[in-house]
Amino acid sequence: MIALERARQTLEALGLVQVAAGLESRLEAAATQEMTDADFLADLLDAELAVRRERYLKARIRLAHLPFHKTLDPFDFAFQSSIDERQIRELATMAFVANATNVLFLGPPGVGKTHLAVALGLAAIEQGLAVYFVTAHTLVRDLRRAHAENRLERRLRVYTAPRLLIIDELGDLALDSLEATLFFQLVSAWWVPLNPGPGDFSSGQNGGFLNRP
Repeated sequence: MIALERARQTLEALGLVQVAAGLESRLEAAATQEMTDADFLADLLDAELAVRRERYLKARIRLAHLPFHKTLDPFDFAFQSSIDERQIRELATMAFVANATNVLFLGPPGVGKTHLAVALGLAAIEQGLAVYFVTAHTLVRDLRRAHAENRLERRLRVYTAPRLLIIDELGDLALDSLEATLFFQLVSAWWVPLNPGPGDFSSGQNGGFLNRP
């Protein structure tokens, strides 16, 4: 037991908290299952890795500011027949991020654009990408305030730091000349041009993704 306690303390000192907490029970299981030393060690490290990954994902999700947490699984593609499930599943691979391709979701309210945007954001996080979600109204208001307070450059870094920026409710946005300039300063800061110009946001255009290579 002295050796067990010393091993537990050493593991905790190394930051392997999950391994330390389950050491005794795993030793008993290893003896019962007649595990090899290598299998026992792999089992311990897998447990620690799983906990760290879960902690990492929770932190990333919190930093992403997603309005809710929904994956693609509960989305009713049969009900929304205008949405190409194959195309959405392809987007979930994040190949468009690797290719630095921007994505715009077009459609009337209620078809699930925000749900899909959040689901793709979660998929990106699970694949190790930093994500930030913001509504267009909040984004423009924030940039306008930062501009007035002479801290625009610093605030732009908040939105250009993640690998994937999700902007929701673009179709609801009416920009004045200053807001249009600020918005496209953000786009320019990503070094990725968008096709629409200031004032070209139609009522059907409601969500966008910006990403960089």
